[in-house]
Amino acid sequence: MSAHQVERLLRALAGAGRVTVVPHNDPDPDAIASAVALRYLVEQRLGLPVAILYSGLIGRAENKALVRYLDRPLRQLGKADWKQAGAVALVDSQPGAGNNPVPAGLTPAVVLDHHTWRAETAAAAFYDVRPDAGSTSTILTEYLQSVHLEPPAPLATALFYGIKTDTMGLARGAGPADVAAYYYLQPLVDIDGLIEIERAQVPAVYFKSLVNAFQAARVYGDFVFSYLGPMPYPDLAAEIADQLLRLQGVQWVLCIGVYNDNLHLAARTRNRKGGAGQFVRAIVGKMGIAGGHGSMAGGYVPLADSDPEALAQHLGRLALDYLKIAPDTPGQPIF
Repeated sequence: MSAHQVERLLRALAGAGRVTVVPHNDPDPDAIASAVALRYLVEQRLGLPVAILYSGLIGRAENKALVRYLDRPLRQLGKADWKQAGAVALVDSQPGAGNNPVPAGLTPAVVLDHHTWRAETAAAAFYDVRPDAGSTSTILTEYLQSVHLEPPAPLATALFYGIKTDTMGLARGAGPADVAAYYYLQPLVDIDGLIEIERAQVPAVYFKSLVNAFQAARVYGDFVFSYLGPMPYPDLAAEIADQLLRLQGVQWVLCIGVYNDNLHLAARTRNRKGGAGQFVRAIVGKMGIAGGHGSMAGGYVPLADSDPEALAQHLGRLALDYLKIAPDTPGQPIF
């Protein structure tokens, strides 16, 4: 990473009167931290006003705690916001990915992401897409380092947490750049703030959802499938998938739940070759939107008039087929 590359990014934004940073829908810690870091870089180097706008829901307790800790830097996107957006920077997502609110006719000036390359991204004035990186927070940390901007403690804490959550503490999909950024940020972290975020209290419905998900889970060899039914927030499927991946002997997990009018999917794998993104894209196909990388992936399928449970079970059978597990294999409860 060179300061020259950061200067190219800044030039792509410099001609605008304002900058709008947009993370993916239902932003997670990596997306939140990356958006706030880009805002800090632009404000410090260009002096332009920056708005961070998102679509969807920040539902997970830890994510809500992170947003509170950062003094609520994100604002819900409104229909009128695009008219005064200025230069748009898309972080932790790409044009055409289907998981962000950027209109089809709008080309972002900047795209920063660590997921699989999408051809639509090439239209941006500046892009940095690194599928070999474990998090977008790693990319932003390198940017700040290259121009000698030490992040203040709250931002350093957010970036550290973004890397930690997306790589499971460097244990999942982390490369040398992630390791370097993680240990650079570590001494800058507000430890008390990080503890408050990671130990955020959860509502009673969270525990009920856990019980229901574990009771519904079925084990097919090294694959676990769980249909969660209605969810209080879309990130719950990913939370449950992370928990089920800890089950002894499990290599693949697929969790599916209903939020609003969509089935939300979360896939996880311990397979050393990764492949979670390919796995979930093969299952969803043309029914919806799916993507990811390495060991974690997700997506959604619009319900329309479909029966949610029937559609979820159909997707589960497609998963069995993809993993070459006989469709008549009986699923075993986990307890």
